[in-house]
Amino acid sequence: MQLSASEIAGYINGTIEGDEAVKVNHPAKIEEGKTGSICFLANKKYVDHIYNTNASIVLIDESIEINKPVKPTLIWVSNAYSAFTSLLEQYQKGLNNFVNEIDLAFITKSAIIGE
Repeated sequence: MQLSASEIAGYINGTIEGDEAVKVNHPAKIEEGKTGSICFLANKKYVDHIYNTNASIVLIDESIEINKPVKPTLIWVSNAYSAFTSLLEQYQKGLNNFVNEIDLAFITKSAIIGE
């Protein structure tokens, strides 16, 4: 499941700084963020990670000050921890709905299955 920054900001009532169209498809720790991942920054003691992360989107607490340019699109929220938790819950619901839509699957007799 992919979500754009504008979809995420709408869901968590955040303010976007950066590319509204950038999409993410998995969560990550801010220090392990890669292209396509979303992270959060809620604690000032981890602020240095935002300057080095390769995450596409970071949910960031409004109380945090950023003093240099950053790579990811930022979504400013009043409580980044709660916003991230809420987003993960919504993501899980989406996965459950996807799994529930699969009724039956078949593997053809000519299929080659690896290890």
